[in-house]
Amino acid sequence: MIWILTTILTALAALHLLWAIGFWWPIRDEAQLARAIAGFKGIRKMPGAVPSALVAVALMAVIWLLLGWPHGTWRSLGLAGAAAVFTLRGLAAYSPAWRRITPEQPFARLDRRYYGPLCLVIGAGLASQL
Repeated sequence: MIWILTTILTALAALHLLWAIGFWWPIRDEAQLARAIAGFKGIRKMPGAVPSALVAVALMAVIWLLLGWPHGTWRSLGLAGAAAVFTLRGLAAYSPAWRRITPEQPFARLDRRYYGPLCLVIGAGLASQL
């Protein structure tokens, strides 16, 4: 399970790093990509380099925790926190309040179909490592 989670989180971190340096993938058009991955009302530009890089760093920190560093209580607290964040993000995909904030298509559809369930799976996987 650790290697599956590590692989998923590494791919997500790499995507966020690409976006941080302004490489728009998998959709080359910035406005279309922003509507697909962020979905905030009226969004036309991708989130900035700093927020994207911070998400990548946070994902890499979770990978470190999965790989066993640090040991003991700090690892458990970190994994519990990450599991809670992913679980809450996954549940948000089905919340009317979240949908009012992120109504853009195709994000709204992708969020319910893929992003939310993926976050729930990651959250459960992280919780299983406690």
